[in-house]
Amino acid sequence: MSQEIKGGPLTRLIMNDKAGRKLLLVLLLVSVLVPLSNLLVPEGSFFHVSTFTMTLLGKYLCYALLAVAVDLIWGYCGILSLGHGAFFALGGYAMGMYLMRQIGDRGVYANPELPDFMVFLNWTELPWYWQGFDQFWFAMIMVLAAPGLLAFVFGALAFRSRVTGVYLSIITQALTYALLLAFFRNDMGFGGNNGLTDFKDILGFDLQADTTRAALFFASGIALIGGYLISRFIVTSKLGRVLVAIRDSESRARFLGYRVEWYKLFVFVVSSMLAGVAGALYVPQVGIINPGEFAPINSIEIIIWVAVGGRGTLYGAVIGAVLVNYAKTYFTGAFAELWLFMLGGLFVLTTLYLPKGVVGLWAQIQEKRRSSSGGPGGGQSATAEGKV
Repeated sequence: MSQEIKGGPLTRLIMNDKAGRKLLLVLLLVSVLVPLSNLLVPEGSFFHVSTFTMTLLGKYLCYALLAVAVDLIWGYCGILSLGHGAFFALGGYAMGMYLMRQIGDRGVYANPELPDFMVFLNWTELPWYWQGFDQFWFAMIMVLAAPGLLAFVFGALAFRSRVTGVYLSIITQALTYALLLAFFRNDMGFGGNNGLTDFKDILGFDLQADTTRAALFFASGIALIGGYLISRFIVTSKLGRVLVAIRDSESRARFLGYRVEWYKLFVFVVSSMLAGVAGALYVPQVGIINPGEFAPINSIEIIIWVAVGGRGTLYGAVIGAVLVNYAKTYFTGAFAELWLFMLGGLFVLTTLYLPKGVVGLWAQIQEKRRSSSGGPGGGQSATAEGKV
């Protein structure tokens, strides 16, 4: 008989998730040890982590949070969104606008109020939607509000109209493509094709300093842990069981009296906000945000991350995002022209032979080991049990 785990909700949440508990421990150790290895260990040491490597790993953590956001809606509610790159980009633009306002008169044109691209385009005053982004707290609100509001409006229209399946996937992709075209326009006031770049500092700290990079890496790790726990709390609650029921049979859940559209809308908005946070942490580490982040191929890649790691597990999404992006970093350098073909082949192989992803493969191997180790004894025990 299993013993009931005592403690607060957070304790029970962690203790009831064996694989997630191990992942959270690894993430916590990485979030602490990597910055310390960069700042405290001498460069010549084997244990030193370069600033470049730390920034690259920080990008992986941001991608992992984005993958968790997608797994939350796809793995547990059956919403296959091919437009989550848009929410990621909107969070990134909100952070980018704050960073641009912090440049002040240190820009090329030394204008204390207008970003350089606005001066170049002969803008005379700051647009109204740029107001307030000189304050960090306001920018952080917009990191959540911009993708959240878009997801709410889009989701309310789509889910109330009962758009599902491949049709929903198509219109989410159309959404991100429409935003791509809009943000490419110079008159939108977001830097056009070049986007937002040339950032100087954040909260008064130099973005090029190793200490700032280390702090951003740590913040990315903590955000991923927080995003995982929020998603895990949702999927293990009564709400989560309803979401799974909607995923497995939406019509039956609707027949039982559940307002399916509201459940789907809630989890869709939460997922979009997590994606926005990932984008906000991504931008100061890479130093740029441009309309290319809205490209539909980016949203499709997120689905591949989740599928490779293991859909409907949350921790598998983290593993898949790190594995695929590490492979992308390596193979785009070694086989730049073949990477997209390799990525497509990886998705096909995963769909055909690894329906539960990498984490599912490990579970299958463990199951085979247990069955083979049982041998004849397993059969004897089953026979004896049948005679009782």
